Amino acid sequence: MTPAHRRTGWPLWAATCSTVVLLGACATAPAPSPATAPGTPQAQAPAPARHAVPKPGELSPPAVADAALRPQSPAPSVATPSPVAGGPAEPVRAVDTLNPDKRINPDDLAAQQDLWARLRRGYAMPVLDNELVRKWEQYYGGKPEYMQRMTERGGRYLYHVVEEVEKRGLPLELALLPFIESAFNPQAMSHARASGMWQFIPSTGRHFQLKQNVFRDDRRDVLASTQAALTYLQKLHGMFNDWQLALAAYNWGEGSVSRAIAKAQRNGLAPTYENLDMPAETRNYVPKLQAVRNIVLQPAQFGVTLPALANHPYFLSVPIANDIDVAVAAKLAELSVDEFRQLNPQMNKPVILAAGTPQVLLPYDNATTFARNLSRHRGAQATWTAWVVPRTMKSAEAARQVGMAEPQFREVNRIPPRMLVKAGSTLLVPRGERRVADVQEEVADNATLALAPDVPPLKTIRVKVGRKGSSVAAIARQYKMSPATVASLNRTSAGASLRPGQWVAVQVPNRPAARLAKAGRGAKAVVLAKAGKAAKVGGVVRVAARPAAAAGPAKKAPARGNAKVRVASAR
Repeated sequence: MTPAHRRTGWPLWAATCSTVVLLGACATAPAPSPATAPGTPQAQAPAPARHAVPKPGELSPPAVADAALRPQSPAPSVATPSPVAGGPAEPVRAVDTLNPDKRINPDDLAAQQDLWARLRRGYAMPVLDNELVRKWEQYYGGKPEYMQRMTERGGRYLYHVVEEVEKRGLPLELALLPFIESAFNPQAMSHARASGMWQFIPSTGRHFQLKQNVFRDDRRDVLASTQAALTYLQKLHGMFNDWQLALAAYNWGEGSVSRAIAKAQRNGLAPTYENLDMPAETRNYVPKLQAVRNIVLQPAQFGVTLPALANHPYFLSVPIANDIDVAVAAKLAELSVDEFRQLNPQMNKPVILAAGTPQVLLPYDNATTFARNLSRHRGAQATWTAWVVPRTMKSAEAARQVGMAEPQFREVNRIPPRMLVKAGSTLLVPRGERRVADVQEEVADNATLALAPDVPPLKTIRVKVGRKGSSVAAIARQYKMSPATVASLNRTSAGASLRPGQWVAVQVPNRPAARLAKAGRGAKAVVLAKAGKAAKVGGVVRVAARPAAAAGPAKKAPARGNAKVRVASAR
């Protein structure tokens, strides 16, 4: 994985007009807007922390993701970037835009300290010492390469998490929790649909204002998810007044832990973590964290080498004022798209909507490069935008309206074949003469996609089983229905046999009689003749009533295996 690194030449940023430029290119720097105020989970205002110019041999980022750690040559004392057009060149100082009230002193020794040492000094949780802790110490200690990859990847985010935990006065062990949840992988997705490095399930994420829509999933957002996770952990600690129980509730749910506590108390046991009756995953959850805590405390004792992490940020938060394609942003930052997404993993589409995501995260050098290149960029920043579908339509029709080939249209919007796009859905479409404005906040925050099967309406008819009898499964194959649907329509089981002469309900397309009459036969008989093509895609299943009496003489229909049928009724 890409190791943690710090570069030289860190700039002082100021928000201006439609981009971020180097100090000296504008006279004043406006205050952060409420949308990007510090402490807001979804849009942190740029804000600083301590760091200094790296010493010789300090780590620097590789050209591509997942490269090995490599030492760098001595850094210049102060960077003097090329001036933005129209502005004078001035020396710049390093500022962490995630902490705008702090000034960075290049001589500040705190910035050159080991982040791991800072983390160890903040340990404050009660120590758990049992056999499960020993088990997980052996597990992690026996996988030094895995630990190396996990800690190198976590190095991108760990300083920021430590800062946020420390600001809230919480035990710094909590900064290690993403190692347990996701191995510090913000793209991680569990079988329970928990996502991000803090592993929020959809409902809990929504409760903590983590937007999940067509364009982004804030459960994967590094800044927003960290704020939400720490807020949730604080809430749980307030409920249980015990960090081990709070962690159990983070994994298992507060209701489950409350019930387990009540059960332990009924059995005369103290309501401690080790006394609770818990599922295996939760039983091992705190021991895993304790094991990682112990390894970070004394890595040599467990045969683990931790990557060097300096006590300053890996990334800057750079404001954006206009929608911008992910590919364009990566190019302007001189990063690969993969590297860009490692710090901005919440994007679901190839465009970043400024109304919903008002900043991007970039490594220091690349943030400088991004601002300079963006100020000089003369082409379109965004080639994609959002379109709200005015009415329900086929994907082919929608593609024609926005000037796209249907296969590409369905691919970028993840629309399966033979599906209708329902009215009110928000789709990704190319910008054009009619769609040039940036996407509004209401759409950026609430974009949804609703689909429906593109199949003819179905109607229920009844057919008569032939003299040899049949089965629900055989009838289902004949009419291309599922056995469960046939069973439901006939109030029987999917494995049931059918008697000779028994009437069976099936579903067929509700085609207009005038169209069917062209075949030269009665409409009802033709419906049965074509029923083999009827219900390949199921619609709404309604349990039919008992067969109604036939209105007039029954008409013979072509035989199908053992189901030599007559039309008894057609609805």
